[in-house]
Amino acid sequence: MSSLFAPIEASTLAIHGSDQRFPVRRVYCVGRNYAEHAQEMGFTGREDPFFFCKPADALVNVAENQVGTMAYPPRTQNLHYEVELVVVLSAGGRDLSPEQAAKCVWGYALGLDMTRRDLQGEAKKAGRPWEVGKAFDQSAPIGPVYPRSEVGELTKGEIYLDVNGERRQTGDLNQLIWSIPESLAYLSSLFELKAGDIVFTGTPAGVGPVVPGDLMQAGFAGLAPLQVKVV
Repeated sequence: MSSLFAPIEASTLAIHGSDQRFPVRRVYCVGRNYAEHAQEMGFTGREDPFFFCKPADALVNVAENQVGTMAYPPRTQNLHYEVELVVVLSAGGRDLSPEQAAKCVWGYALGLDMTRRDLQGEAKKAGRPWEVGKAFDQSAPIGPVYPRSEVGELTKGEIYLDVNGERRQTGDLNQLIWSIPESLAYLSSLFELKAGDIVFTGTPAGVGPVVPGDLMQAGFAGLAPLQVKVV
């Protein structure tokens, strides 16, 4: 049976040191997963993790040692950066234990969860979904995937974001409220995880606005910096 129009090509991510690419199925994001960020957003304590999604075609692939670009989105006056470590899965399942979930991780990447904060805030006040604030076009710049076989299982290390050379965000992966295996295990109780799923694991404190012309540089020990300019 023929298609009405040509199927949309699946989103893929570059893999460090390889000509192969990682095919993306779904993009999940963990909300408020660093204590200080939760506090700056008006929340405290170790609440159950919660999640939202971005479409796979919102990913903006940025090549290693290159400066990528993202367009300043429409209908916002308050575009925020959120630097995050992203995990990519080569296996999945339902109701996984943290130990089982950890074995599903194939690799890691640096990503930016860009947010139309004003639209997100309006949606929160009205009790509406966050899609307009989180899931817009080009809302997820991301660098190449580093295989776990190369970098090991990441459980600690500094994660940071600079804007125009000035440090804006800094934290350590060991400060996650819910560790990566715990977050994945909880997520698997809500959705069946599968190979190709990627998960943004949360952002440290210090989120703030950027405007056209700003250059963001994200970093994590062992991964190449992610550089993105707002245009």
